[in-house]
Amino acid sequence: MRILVSRVKEAKVFVDDKITGKCENGLLVLSCFQEGDSEKEIEYLAKKCANLRIFDDESGIMNKSVLDVDGTVLSVSQFTLYADASKGNRPSYIRALGGEEAKKLYEKFNVELSKYVHTEEGIFGADMQIEAHHDGPINILIDSK
Repeated sequence: MRILVSRVKEAKVFVDDKITGKCENGLLVLSCFQEGDSEKEIEYLAKKCANLRIFDDESGIMNKSVLDVDGTVLSVSQFTLYADASKGNRPSYIRALGGEEAKKLYEKFNVELSKYVHTEEGIFGADMQIEAHHDGPINILIDSK
């Protein structure tokens, strides 16, 4: 499992010009799954995401988590996080888990994440448009393995 965590002032995901999820003063989390991912990876990354200290404290040091700042999370599935562009100019997505298996893991990840912090979602497999006002910018790529 791989996630890209971005600190945002706000973020919204649109499907057919309708907002399906949003967050404020929080995290935009893009997630991707691969064969062999399980509850163990989901639990680890949900907890890591909620506790990741990438928000400024009173001294301007990144020492607070989304929980500490009463932020929220927008979670969006993003199969291209496992893109392999090492050969040629057309990336391969063969490492990314697809279909119903990936959808189930994405849903489990969101349930686990929502145990820690208010979490809204995109729609798995939909053509989504994301509007985000990055803060910093701060972007952290985390692999479960």
